[in-house]
Amino acid sequence: MTTPRLAGFSMPPEWAPHERTWMEFPSENYTFTADDGWLDQCRGVWASVANTIARFEPVSMVCNIGESSIARALLDPSIELHETPTGDAWCRDSGPTFLTHPDGRLGATLWTFNGWGDRGFSDPTDERHVGAFIAGLAGAEVFSSEMVNEGGGIHVDGQGTVIVTETVQLDLRRNPTWNAEGVETELKSFLDVSNVVWVPRGLTADYSNYGTNGHIDIVCCFASPGVLLVHDQRDPAHPDFEVTQEYMAVLREARDAEGRPFEIIPVPAPATLETDDGFVDWGYLNHYICNGAVILCTFDDPNDQQAIDILTKAYPGREIVPHDARDIFACGGGIHCITQQQPKT
Repeated sequence: MTTPRLAGFSMPPEWAPHERTWMEFPSENYTFTADDGWLDQCRGVWASVANTIARFEPVSMVCNIGESSIARALLDPSIELHETPTGDAWCRDSGPTFLTHPDGRLGATLWTFNGWGDRGFSDPTDERHVGAFIAGLAGAEVFSSEMVNEGGGIHVDGQGTVIVTETVQLDLRRNPTWNAEGVETELKSFLDVSNVVWVPRGLTADYSNYGTNGHIDIVCCFASPGVLLVHDQRDPAHPDFEVTQEYMAVLREARDAEGRPFEIIPVPAPATLETDDGFVDWGYLNHYICNGAVILCTFDDPNDQQAIDILTKAYPGREIVPHDARDIFACGGGIHCITQQQPKT
């Protein structure tokens, strides 16, 4: 079997120029319940994110069969709509991980999707096919991996390094027969990286009912090669205070593919520690980098402006666009989780 690496494809960093953004429109399921109005509320939020991104680059929205007319009423007219059977709305995770080739071809890694370890809040029967559907519409050359993984479980720097968490790729509900060596081999083959940085775990609330078991994209992200923005919970009253100390220590000792230490930029967590549902995993690192802008998760929180200031310096030349993400986080993710970039080739 030919792998992306052998075929000359690699995953570019998120800040590389985009052809467009892909998203999925929420359909009724265990997370998006219709009888209490929650589905309609979430559809409005997803549409608002899409309309915001559409100010900067083209957006394509995938809808469940028969629901594109509902989406059309909420979305900017420029946004393309496509219908296929869907089961959820987290395009980062079930969508394709797009790749590029030096000769201008577009590729896509399709990870095996099983509903975040078959956690019971999402039926992956239809959703596991969404990645191939999107890749086909984009005209990408497809490479299928047997490893259960999601786009929110990886971050690359575009220079050979990927960061992951031990509790995702080594999750027994995802990959019960895989060890770290096997995971690293697969990541290197399907992303064309040479260096895998392992973080022990993710944020505490990400292990709850709607969690992913520790996705990296709420823990840290690359702002540029060698520069890591890292979620920093500074309040000892929150369980992520100790988690932060653990992964900060790992990342400070980590090296990139060239053997260089990372520049660590701590981004303070929101001041809000909990809601009626318990401790939150709210954070500013689940943002989305698009052409000319960063769509930033905000929470009507005292620390929102501090995050805006930090990201303004970290992403020079890009507009920082705040967008309330509380309803998205209530469903188990953030703005990064509901978007998927298709790079220019």
